[in-house]
Amino acid sequence: MQFAGFDFYIQTLLDWVSGLPSALVWFFFAFSNFTENVFPPWPGDTVTAFGGFLLARGALSFWELVSSTLIGNLAGAWVMYAFGHKLLDWLKNKNFPFKSELYNEESIQKTLDWFSRNGLVVVIFSRFSAGIRFFVSIVAGMVDMRPILFFSAFTVAVTIWCGILIYGGFYLGSHWEKVLEFLALYNKIFTGFFVTAVLGFIIYKKFLEKRKEA
Repeated sequence: MQFAGFDFYIQTLLDWVSGLPSALVWFFFAFSNFTENVFPPWPGDTVTAFGGFLLARGALSFWELVSSTLIGNLAGAWVMYAFGHKLLDWLKNKNFPFKSELYNEESIQKTLDWFSRNGLVVVIFSRFSAGIRFFVSIVAGMVDMRPILFFSAFTVAVTIWCGILIYGGFYLGSHWEKVLEFLALYNKIFTGFFVTAVLGFIIYKKFLEKRKEA
């Protein structure tokens, strides 16, 4: 299986995984999705799309793939949620180099207050951007978002996003790597839209503040 621009070691790993027994394949996909949540550089979306290809080959069943993907994601999200839960106290109570430059309690509190009001929507939509999703579980833990709400929204988002990737890999079969071309384009568009929306929101808030001062 050869495709341009893809890391040689990941390619070798996926080729090796395709020959494993289904039980080990299940653990691989669970571990991959777990790793993506705690180590963002890991190409979790790529591996999940590859899972659709293995599904088309009959290497594992639909429910095996879905369960491994979901369980791995939930386990990873739980770790980062717990980390975020402890992080805020650590930032407040511990002294560390350049704390005064790196830690601004007022700014952080404003961010956390905003997340508290919009957390459910943020958790769902963050799943659709590889550059954002890693931080959301941490912030959800920092604001002590109710676990039942966080993990319910997270489950819905994972099911939709990973379902798209799996279907793409399944539909394209041996050409599953074309999903990566879509992901590259999609992430550029989504990131551009997200940055534009955030900048627009900040400018709008500044405009309202100036009107109140006038």
